[in-house]
Amino acid sequence: MTRLFSLLLMVVLLVSCKSKQLVASADANDEISAQNIISKYNNNNFDFSTLYIKAAAKYQDEKQSQNVTAEIKIKKNEKILVSVRFLGITMAKALITPTSVQYYEKINGSYFEGDYIALSNWLGTDLDFNKVQNMLLGKALDDLSKSKYKATIVDKLYKLEEVENTTTKKDFYFEAEQFLVRKQEIAQPDQARKIMVLYPQYQKQNELFLPLLLNIEANQNEKKTTIDIDYKTVTLNEEFGFPYSVPDGYERIYIK
Repeated sequence: MTRLFSLLLMVVLLVSCKSKQLVASADANDEISAQNIISKYNNNNFDFSTLYIKAAAKYQDEKQSQNVTAEIKIKKNEKILVSVRFLGITMAKALITPTSVQYYEKINGSYFEGDYIALSNWLGTDLDFNKVQNMLLGKALDDLSKSKYKATIVDKLYKLEEVENTTTKKDFYFEAEQFLVRKQEIAQPDQARKIMVLYPQYQKQNELFLPLLLNIEANQNEKKTTIDIDYKTVTLNEEFGFPYSVPDGYERIYIK
């Protein structure tokens, strides 16, 4: 996995929450239909206008291990701004909208401006704004109503396994109390690519369910990157800006 891929994961996938008040969960025991699981999951409240988030995270790959802090600003369905800091210094910043992805990083003095086609081809999985936003919120990456799934019980969780896609394997796991996502996996076995996101705990704030912890593991050609995030604070529905500008002298990079 390249340094650039590692940095993108670190920049795009950070999120946080406010307190350590846990949402109760339950083990899956009784078999129910995939449609019923999706319906119960959709009953959860994910409604908000803006989120202002702070987090602490540990990033690790085969070459390095690093602790960073992050600030995330989300305007629902419109834009996401992520600032990654080390010892109080901004090391990377990303601005993500439904039509574009922009980021810069200080170590190599480089920046990227492009769309999701380039990133999707590069990462080996379909990527768009909604999937990035959903991952940050603890929601299923895909709209579950737009595909067919087989429902089973695995490790005391309800598992939905997509049955239509032959090249990409997608699995979603839910606990049995609120039917919140506990784990989601997207894999392309033919290309030796896989990303797994775990949500061990949630909290409920202003009737909104949000992750409390987030663990990400990305594998590509037998190389692994992990990000473990300790959620700190979140502020809901307040107005704030989304300042983003590439520092002078940075070199533009291109993803083929």
